[in-house]
Amino acid sequence: MRQPDPLARPEELIRRVYAYVAARIGDGPDAEDVTSEAFERALRYRRSYDATKGEPVMWLLGIARRVIGERASARRALPLPLVDTPAPGDMEAETVDGLTVSAAVGRLGDREQELVALRYGSDLTARQIADLLGMRTNAVEVALHRALAHLRVFLAPGPAGKTPVPSLRNVRVRAPRPVSQKTASAREDGGLRT
Repeated sequence: MRQPDPLARPEELIRRVYAYVAARIGDGPDAEDVTSEAFERALRYRRSYDATKGEPVMWLLGIARRVIGERASARRALPLPLVDTPAPGDMEAETVDGLTVSAAVGRLGDREQELVALRYGSDLTARQIADLLGMRTNAVEVALHRALAHLRVFLAPGPAGKTPVPSLRNVRVRAPRPVSQKTASAREDGGLRT
């Protein structure tokens, strides 16, 4: 039986892989390089894709994860902060909020950063993340819940007299893609959902 082409819809796949990579290492040329390298490997090894093991996006995210890991171990660089999206309103305040959230995400452990990037950067469900990482869905949900709890602690208001840090509800992280209906609904409801 012939396998379907895992790269049949490249625009959607590129968008999702880039969003994940940008959430992990920051938006820009490095994220573009990692995404390109992931797709180059995918083209080279497209015959190894097995549709019974998951969707093409899962296969590509696995490749992108390896590329990020190889680059990090090669130069031991810290991930770049996430950048906020300029939106109507107070651009300066939104920039400060985005940098504050980026700093808070940077304080998370590597595993928590990975889960947050997969869930909110690449817009994967807990089940898809579980499949990708070889975990149980419930374990992913619990780990995401804990990661968000840690972020809320890091973003909690400081001592009296200091400007409170923004909550997760008021900050949007720039995604280089249109926002899905599910994500848009979650943002309108005022919070991140797992």
